[in-house]
Amino acid sequence: MKSASEKTWLLSILYLSCIISFLRLIHALISGQLILLSHASVKLKKQPDLPLRFRADGTFKILQVADIHYGNGILTRCRDVLPSEFDHCSDLNSTLFLKRMIDAEKPDFIAFTGDNIFGTSTPDAAESMFEAFGPAMESRLPWAAVLGNHDQESTMTREELMSFISLMDYSVSQTNPLAEDTSEPSNQSLVADIDGFGNYNLRIWGAPGSHLANHSVLNLYFLDSGDRAIVNGAQTYGWIKESQLRWLRGISEVLQGQNLDIQQSADFSSPPALAFFHIPIPEIRQVKEVVGQYQEYAACSSVNSGVLQTLVSMGDVKAVFTGHDHTNDFCGNLHGIWFCYGGGFGYHAYGRAGWPRRARVILAELGKGDQTWVGVKRIKTWKRLDDVNLSKIDEQVLWDWWSPR
Repeated sequence: MKSASEKTWLLSILYLSCIISFLRLIHALISGQLILLSHASVKLKKQPDLPLRFRADGTFKILQVADIHYGNGILTRCRDVLPSEFDHCSDLNSTLFLKRMIDAEKPDFIAFTGDNIFGTSTPDAAESMFEAFGPAMESRLPWAAVLGNHDQESTMTREELMSFISLMDYSVSQTNPLAEDTSEPSNQSLVADIDGFGNYNLRIWGAPGSHLANHSVLNLYFLDSGDRAIVNGAQTYGWIKESQLRWLRGISEVLQGQNLDIQQSADFSSPPALAFFHIPIPEIRQVKEVVGQYQEYAACSSVNSGVLQTLVSMGDVKAVFTGHDHTNDFCGNLHGIWFCYGGGFGYHAYGRAGWPRRARVILAELGKGDQTWVGVKRIKTWKRLDDVNLSKIDEQVLWDWWSPR
């Protein structure tokens, strides 16, 4: 017969075993719940319908959004608005304007050309980007962005910003271009030795059902024009570097070369291209005749890196779209290429009181062959004002295949 001490010892062991088993069970349950919570928080990027292509009606429409300067939402006050507008004006006005533009124009693609957020007013860059790009993501339209000179002034570097933007829903942005291994197309890596972040190209394919449905008939180039720099002891704005221009020339040659087999057709010209970046080039100050308003001195870099000469020599770029100078909204022609400002979009960006915020629209139209849509025939643009009627102004033809400039 066991003694009382032995019984007590056995009960203690049994009690401890029960406690340990119970704790292990609780741990397993908690771990499982945490795993479930963890899985529930995993979010895959929502992809747009790809490839990008013209509509069945032969059109492809781009909405350019320049200089939202998104800050901290409803807490961010507007700049340069009428006194009667100030008390009830915030970043939410910029959001509403973007939603109205998407609803009115029904674009196929949205291009954000920098200063998407205003870093000094942004305590959390990621949160502000979600708000700035929110209407684009909600629309489920493909969209892309480049950086301006203010985006990196908050909590993220330019590289982090572009990487984050590339991972957002329906974004087709890239941190930098991919280098294709021509011997094995599946082998792709980022191009090395290129300045900046946000240099990439997007191909727009022909209309569905046409004989160019599997060919790119319009190319979109995106470039990082930098932020600020010191040159000879003086502060200046950034500029597009030679490494970027070298990549641009190379990709242009590749894209035009891939279409040599069909360029000989009477119903197809060499695919035109459009370029998007934030800071305009120095030559913009030399334009004589403009469509739109030239109201402020163009704030360019003191460095002329040869962007205009490169674009002219390439031959495919028909128009360039920039931001940066908010009260300039004109298009001016330089050596056969139109350089167009988007005009100030955002309400936390500087502007002019009584001068409505605005957005630019670009429309590419295919030509019509005997039986099907063919290559791009015409590229047009206009602007809309953030007024009661979203007034449409300054419509013009930028390029016409039949009478190219």
